Amino acid sequence: MFAALFLVPDVAVAAFLAGPRIGSIVYNALHTTLGPLLLIGAGYGAGRSLFVQMGLVWLAHIGFDRALGFGLKYASGFAATHLRMADFPKR
Repeated sequence: MFAALFLVPDVAVAAFLAGPRIGSIVYNALHTTLGPLLLIGAGYGAGRSLFVQMGLVWLAHIGFDRALGFGLKYASGFAATHLRMADFPKR
């Protein structure tokens, strides 16, 4: 289950087919820590360990992406991230 859930946030990459602006919004929404933290808190509060586990897997995915250098996306394109400023054109 961990392996299957670990890759779920990466389906957000498909949103880039609608354009870089929409793609970056969807990708960033699934790759920020707020969502999994809310899921963990709600799961804990409701006594639902499955939700807590899902939130932890989601957080692990985000951490793994950051460790590999994949950051939050800018609307200028998929390669432009908050971790790779060198990808921006020089002015």
